[in-house]
Amino acid sequence: KDEIKDLMPYEKCMEFGAGSLTDTELVAAIIKTGTAGKTAKNLAEDILNSAGSKGLPGIIDMSVQELMDIKGIGMAKAAQLKCICELSRRIAKRQAAMRLKFSSPDTIAGYYMEDMRYLTKERLILIMLDSRLGLISDIVLSIGTVNSSLVSPSEVFYEACRNKAVSIVLVHNHPSGDPTPSREDMLTTKRILDAGALIGIDLLDHIIIGNNCYMSFREEGML
Repeated sequence: KDEIKDLMPYEKCMEFGAGSLTDTELVAAIIKTGTAGKTAKNLAEDILNSAGSKGLPGIIDMSVQELMDIKGIGMAKAAQLKCICELSRRIAKRQAAMRLKFSSPDTIAGYYMEDMRYLTKERLILIMLDSRLGLISDIVLSIGTVNSSLVSPSEVFYEACRNKAVSIVLVHNHPSGDPTPSREDMLTTKRILDAGALIGIDLLDHIIIGNNCYMSFREEGML
């Protein structure tokens, strides 16, 4: 037991697995080194104390600046922690997606709403689905105005074919908060709908995310 206690966090991880680490040891293994007068474990304790009663999940809510306000945490360590938090968030989100059936606009909008409603630039996401309307993959196709001349059907269906998608859904946000489709939104949708009909990959919907609201081309009878 004393030998285990004396192991450095990363050594304990390699010897007994990451599951053997305490929360403090886990954070210490990520930041790797301490600072003058403090070991990595001491610094990890300071981080968890600053995260408050939530413990590890509290680090997710902390900004880079809040982390850097902790003595001994510089830009590199703050970035490491935030990257780990984001990695964990994306893994959890993807696992949740695998349990969903993307069969309704409400389900799709709910899945993407929190990530997209506060973005300051338009972002177009291509969602690729299997024969059971389960998520295969999603990718960001464009950042900026969703323009029919910029969003190429060939790019859309290259990705869809590469991922063996049976059907696709487009999702994008309106930074104004108003999900009403623009003329360009409608032109883009029609071009991709027509191209999909030729290829045999259905465009099931185009959903526009606003501020805690959405608009579905399918629900509005526009597809």
